[in-house]
Formats: sequence, C-alpha cells, structure tokens
Amino acid sequence: MKQSFTIAVLPGDGIGPEVTHQAMVLLDTISKILPVDFKLTIIPCGGEYYLKYGIEWPKGSLIKCKKADAIFLGAVGHMVNGKPVMTKIDHQCKHSRLAGHTIVIGNRQNLELYANVRPVKLYPGIQHKISNRFSKIWSTSEIDYIVVRENTEDAYTGDFERNQDQVITPIKISRKATEKIVRYAYNLARKRAKFFKVTCVDKSNIIEAHNFFREIFIQIGNQEFSDIQQDFAYADAFCQYQLQQPVLYDVVVAPNLIGDIISDNAAITQGGLGMAASANIGDSYAMFEPVHGSAPQLAGLNKANPIAAILSLSMMLNWLGDRHLNKNLKIAAAAIESAVKETIKQKILTPDLICEDQSSDCRTVGAAIQKNLADFLLNLNINSGN
Repeated sequence: MKQSFTIAVLPGDGIGPEVTHQAMVLLDTISKILPVDFKLTIIPCGGEYYLKYGIEWPKGSLIKCKKADAIFLGAVGHMVNGKPVMTKIDHQCKHSRLAGHTIVIGNRQNLELYANVRPVKLYPGIQHKISNRFSKIWSTSEIDYIVVRENTEDAYTGDFERNQDQVITPIKISRKATEKIVRYAYNLARKRAKFFKVTCVDKSNIIEAHNFFREIFIQIGNQEFSDIQQDFAYADAFCQYQLQQPVLYDVVVAPNLIGDIISDNAAITQGGLGMAASANIGDSYAMFEPVHGSAPQLAGLNKANPIAAILSLSMMLNWLGDRHLNKNLKIAAAAIESAVKETIKQKILTPDLICEDQSSDCRTVGAAIQKNLADFLLNLNINSGN
C-alpha cells in the first residue's frame, strides 16, 4: 500500500499563503502519528509572481503538478492601486486576462479536471448569513448537499470573437464532458445514500446548449441510474430555493457557468466563503482549493479564515485514500473534519464567523485545529491498540 505522497502546493496571492500554511502544517501532524508521509513541492504562482517575472508560474510547473499525487491551491489574484494585475497581450496570450488564470482555469483544462465538487454543509455552532426569521428553523444537520459543476467548458473555454462593436463568447456543451459530469453526480448520490436524488440546474428554457445538457442528464439517468431520483430547476429559481429550502437537496449538477454561481450562492447558508471547500477532480489528477479567493484586503492581517483551506485538505486526503486504498488517509480526513467541529464548539473562530471582540486570528484558529487533530488521532491510536 502506497504510504508516501507528493503534494504540489500552489500558495498563490493574498491570503492564499496564509491559509495554505495552516492546512499544510496538519500534514506534519498526521505524519507524526499515522504511517503516512508527505513531500511538499512548493510552486510560487499568481499575480504577484507575474509582476516580478512576467510569467504566472515557473517553467516546468505543470509537469511538477502532473508528477504529484495531488495539487493544493491557495488562491490567485493580486491588486495594485486597487486594480487587478492582468497579463500582457503577446504571441502566446492573444488577450489580457487575470494573472493567475493559467493556474486555475488552465489547470482545470490541461489536467481535464472535469468535476468541480463543492460540499455545502452548515456545522453546529456556525451562523449562516441569512437574517430572516424563517431561516432560523434550519437544523445544522439538515444543510448537507453537494454541488457538482462541470469544470472544463460552457463559457469558460477562453474562446471568443471580438470587434469594435461586440464580443461573442460561445457556450460550449459537449456530450463527452456532460456524460462524465452527470455520471459523477449520479454515482455520488448513490454513494452518499442520503435522498438518492440529483437535481439538474440549468437555463434549458432559454439556452439551447443547456437544453442539451438536460437531455443528456435524463438519458444517462434513465439508462444507468434508475435507482436515483431526477429533479430539475432553472438557475434563477434555484438561487432562491437553495437559500429558502437548502434542506431539500442531496447532489446538484450544473453546467460550468451556472454551477459557478449557485455554488458561491450556497456558501451563504454554510457561514460564508470562509467555510467553502472544493475539489477539482479528473480521471488522473485532482486539485483542491478553498474558494474564497485571494481577498487582498485581508492579506497579511492574520484575519483570514483557514477553515475552507483545511476542509479542502480533508477532501484531498479522502480522495487520495480512495485512489490508493489507504485507510490511514481516510482516517486522517475524517479526523480533520472532527478537529474543525471541535474548534467551532470551542468558539475559536475568525472575525467572519463570530463577533470581532470574541474572535481569534488565523494562526490561533489553525493552531487549535492542529491540536484537536493531534488529540483525535492519538486517541484513535490508543483505542486501536497501536
């Protein structure tokens, strides 16, 4: 059984390095208690790197990512004088784009990371971000669903036509990519064994490409997943449903652009983007990242919430455990989530989750999770006789 793993670490910009550090130190804690080992390959990248060197990451970085067992990304996006750093137009890049695009969108396409997986879970002790009186009836155990977003096409291919008067960005939906993502969603619903339901969210009433996505969703479901209930919603209505009645959902699947919107919208019900973990998964590679962005206004202030990054690390270990049939990685993944829950119970939280005068800083929250993780793992070892 494989016990040594190489992780390509892309700290990136803004708060990316801060939250990434709090996640990576947990790997050292795990290695001291369980028979697994991690080697970190640190790759500088993003907008700040681009300003210094004129490239978004060092040459050969994609090869390093491909050789690693998994990839962990902090965040990308750097600001100067209130404006985002953009790439220059040259023979390789025909139009300007956010410096860091290669690391996020480029990796998703180059590594065929077709499934963007976003768990939506409200942990006990975390306040959601909706203030109306009806929302208070929710039980934290009920808000637990996953948004699965197609991750390589739709309006995110980079293709466009531009002239003086207009820009046309095509929406590409292919059978190959859609079949892969809907099968992933159906299989996930079967594995979760919650409601055995997948909700397809799209704009098929207006956009023909999305109608094609829905047709394939129905075909695959009827032919291969008769045990899974098919559910449907248009994107605009779903944005209301997921805030008003998030307890209704199990697995949600959507084309890329719609999936981007509804997965960020979902974070409102789980305490905000500081709690939002994610995975970009393909057949051969996977990249894990918190989805809060680089938050340049918080960079260097030690106020960032590290929990989304830490929960993304848990997702990474869970994926590696499944991929390599390593039970110790699965144990570590579960222990990280338990450590997060215990830290929330102790009310050791950053300002986005608790009143400022009662809050803790990023490093303090990270240290509390690290201690709780060590306690959980040591107790497991003692109880198992190891």
